[in-house]
Amino acid sequence: MSDAIANLSRKEQVIRKAAELFKDKGYAAASMRDLAQLLGIEAASLYSHIKSKEEILRSLCFDMAAEFRKSLEEVEKQNVPASEKLRNGIIGHIQVMAKDLTASAVFMNEHRHLSEPYLRDFLLLRINYINRFKTIFEEGVRTGEFKSTIDKKLAVMTLFSSLNWMPMWYDPDSSIDPQALGDQLADMLVNGLKATSTAG
Repeated sequence: MSDAIANLSRKEQVIRKAAELFKDKGYAAASMRDLAQLLGIEAASLYSHIKSKEEILRSLCFDMAAEFRKSLEEVEKQNVPASEKLRNGIIGHIQVMAKDLTASAVFMNEHRHLSEPYLRDFLLLRINYINRFKTIFEEGVRTGEFKSTIDKKLAVMTLFSSLNWMPMWYDPDSSIDPQALGDQLADMLVNGLKATSTAG
């Protein structure tokens, strides 16, 4: 076990290992017995740290949602043009995912296994987050920064389709760091929305 994991509380260690298991095996196929085996403990002692498999999924999903929201709130406070806000929102989103790619993959792919009312609450948080990006785009259209001919929903869903695949292909050991990756993605995504070309 690495020093970083060893310094976490036992419950945090369980959640971190569970994220690896859910990512590799899928939430539905993973069992508490699998998790206990991965941690090298008896299944009975695992239940002293965590009540259920879904408790772990809830923790992963809602903690990540809070991180995304916090990042966007910082961007929304900035007194900058909408294109700069959108750019900073994209970079912030990438940096939150890059902090824990395993948890990010679970957040993106396994949230559908949440039971009610947690699934509804999670989806409402996600819709709110997406709509706040849409508001930034609408602000840019109003100020003439972004093309008014672009469908707002298409713009935002294209943006998130691009961002949310990152846990699947990004290699944290690659030569490109999250900040540089965020810059490159922001260049591609934001420049395509701008009303006037910056080339020349």
